[in-house]
Formats: sequence, C-alpha cells, structure tokens
Amino acid sequence: MIGEPLSFDREVSRIDDPVAMAGNVPGHRTRRLIDGIDPAFSDPFLLMAEDWMPRDTFATHPHRGMETLTLILDGAVEHADSAGNRGLIEAGDAQWMTAGRGVMHEENALPGTTAHTLQLWINLAARDKLTAPRYQTLRGTEMPVRRERGVVIKLLSGTSGAVTSATMNHVPITAIDAAIDGGSSFEQTLAPDDNAFVLVIEGEAAIGRDKTQVRSGALAWLTRTDAAAASSVLIGASSGAARILLFAGTPLREPVAFGGPFVMNTAAEIRQAFADYRSGRF
Repeated sequence: MIGEPLSFDREVSRIDDPVAMAGNVPGHRTRRLIDGIDPAFSDPFLLMAEDWMPRDTFATHPHRGMETLTLILDGAVEHADSAGNRGLIEAGDAQWMTAGRGVMHEENALPGTTAHTLQLWINLAARDKLTAPRYQTLRGTEMPVRRERGVVIKLLSGTSGAVTSATMNHVPITAIDAAIDGGSSFEQTLAPDDNAFVLVIEGEAAIGRDKTQVRSGALAWLTRTDAAAASSVLIGASSGAARILLFAGTPLREPVAFGGPFVMNTAAEIRQAFADYRSGRF
C-alpha cells in the first residue's frame, strides 16, 4: 500500500578474500580484510586485520581518533596502556578500546605462543576525535546471548532480536558472533543505510534471500539503501555448521586523513597528533 514503510532485504554486493602475508616480525602472518584504501566505501569502518601474532609483534605504539575492537580467535593476548590498564583477553573474549585524544598501548601474545586475532578500526566522528580514552573488556562467557533454533548469537555491541549489549561506543555499531548449525538460519534487523559486512570464520555461510555462498575466510559486504524504513539480512549455514561475525555501523560521511596509527579529518590534525605524541602529551 502507498505510504506503508518499505522493508529492504540485504543481499551480498561484494566478496573479498585476501591472502595472508608475512608481517612485522618472524612468525607473524596477517590478512588485511579491510585495507583502508577507500574509507568512503567502508565508512565508518577503517581497517580490519586478521593476525597470527607471536610475542612482540605489536610493541608499544600510539593511537588517536578511532575506536578498535579486538577479538581473540585462539590463544591469549596481554594488553597494557599509558593509563595503567593491564589485562589478559583469551579465546572468545574481545576488547573495545576508545583511543580518542591519544593512548599508548601494547598487545602481546603470551611467551612462546602465537595468538590468532581480529582487529577492526572504527572511525570516530570529528566531534569525538579528542574524547577521553577508554577500555572495555568483553568476556565471551558474559556476553548477552540470543538463541534461535540451531543458532547461538553472542552480542558484542548493539541489538539482535530482543537482546541488547551494554557495550559503550561513540558510533552506533552492531557486532555479533553467531554459531549456526547446518540447515539453520536467523534474521538480523539493521538500519537500512547502515554499512554492513559478514566475515565467515568457520564453515560456509548462505547469505541473503538468494543464499549466496560465502566460504570460510571470506568477507561479504551487504547491499544497503536510504529509500526504506527498515532492513534485514538472512544468514544461514546450508550444509555443515558455520560461524560468522556480522558488523554494521552508521556511516559518518566525513573526510578521513590517515597518519600511521592516527585517524583524523585533516592533514593538519595528523601533524598535530604526531607533534603531541613526540612531546609526550599522550
């Protein structure tokens, strides 16, 4: 009927499956799942890296202007920062870090081990670039859980079904970790203009009403629209079990300036970030 809100079914628009490459130190391998080359396309997401990291891969380094979400797929990672925060996150855990106006931190696998991790960089709006830094540890055993037939969904951020996460973030983000039995599926509601993607961790996923097959390791970007009142995506496992991560966020539509570990809006702000770092103001 005319005037009725439209609902938009999300489908797969693009699939990326980069190869792993040698990284920073001997034994380090990395895949750049979101490469930062076209931040307008991935907005509000900046970078996403999958790493197999031995100790000392990521020694003490600075960040400014973004938030990071780090997920531990295997092993464990020690972290420490310039505000005195210290801790250990293990397989199934995640950490949400707001770099804001500036933080120094390190991420280290335990001695003699290799940790398998995913890290997503999320842009901060210009008004929040210099907000106070913050850490949030998200324990896998304490994450809110949505259950459907044959599906267990852990919620890292946002809302899924009737379940909502208490994670605090400046840019509204939906982040879920779903284990799907073969032949099962679930539907995730999203804002229609949110930028969204699905990363398949294990097995093979069937995404959208057309059941596009996406294999393990591949990242599938979803269609979106600004001409509907609501949208959703259907995600299933057509044969064996699958595990997927789904991320969706509101685009900021602001200019992006990269400067190594800093993400600001202008080149002048990047120069100021380096000056502040060198003068010890982080």
